Amino acid sequence: MKKHSNIPIFIPELACPHQCVFCDQEKISGTHSIPQPADVKDIVERYLETIPESRTINIAFFGGSFTGLSVDLQEQYLEEAFRFVKNGKISGIRLSTRPDYINRPVLELLKKYGVTTIELGVQSTNREVLNESGRGHTVEDIIDASNLICKNGFELGLQMMIGLPGDNYERSIQTANDIVSLGAGCTRIYPAIVVKQTTLEKLYQEGRYTPLTLEQAVEWTKDIVHIFEKSNVSIIRMGLHPSDELVIGKSLIDGPFHASFKEMVMTQIWREIIDTELNDITSNKIKITVSNRQIHYAIGYRQVNREQLKSRGYNVRFESDPGFSQYQIDVSNN
Repeated sequence: MKKHSNIPIFIPELACPHQCVFCDQEKISGTHSIPQPADVKDIVERYLETIPESRTINIAFFGGSFTGLSVDLQEQYLEEAFRFVKNGKISGIRLSTRPDYINRPVLELLKKYGVTTIELGVQSTNREVLNESGRGHTVEDIIDASNLICKNGFELGLQMMIGLPGDNYERSIQTANDIVSLGAGCTRIYPAIVVKQTTLEKLYQEGRYTPLTLEQAVEWTKDIVHIFEKSNVSIIRMGLHPSDELVIGKSLIDGPFHASFKEMVMTQIWREIIDTELNDITSNKIKITVSNRQIHYAIGYRQVNREQLKSRGYNVRFESDPGFSQYQIDVSNN
């Protein structure tokens, strides 16, 4: 199976009339200028120089609500991107938008220009969370848009955010289950963070909002990952993409942001797997063999799993095997 690469083109807040409580797309994405349609060609060609031809490559319009742009501006962006689809250098186009910006004429336009995947910023399927977060759309909008996208032959992506105002563990788990039932083929999991000059910062400063701790966000995400993987929903990203702005003292006020968030989540998943396997081991001198693509997760972020095993009295050695599947493990006396 070919590996995938996206060529990201960020259009932060270009078409979004709603200021969600958590949102400052410019600071979150690290984007300070909005590329124009005429810039698409140069951006794509620059990325193509660095991406192996063996990969499946998509152009991805992210950061804003793409289908909220004027039809004329949408077509300008899409025409530039579609040139690369027609010449075979790009497999398809993907974009992100809001659930309430999807209808049949919109989908007809996107299909005309080679769009293959539509990601909706759902964030939550809980009515109270949507209201408290100022999303400006309803649960019914999410359901209707998801059904339309699937029925019209697009791949559906549904992005979720944990730890928003009004959210709790059970509501986030329900959102993950709803994303599965709505037919999503891919998803992204973002922990809510407090960014300067957002409504969420005001709520935080007034003591009306408390973000998740990093430990809570990792634990919730670990359980959500199990839901998606069980249903073959591809997890494109866990955690926000690092940028120069997302540090304490700049735009980040508080919240579970970490550049190695995914690694922390996978570390917890592997700790559970290893602990289960240890139930059948009698020796304290052990060898743990896993896939070569998973070994750094099995050892753990900053080798925390290895060190925890040592603290429990195990003399442990980790090995990798390229023939092992994702979560395959062999624990033996060494």
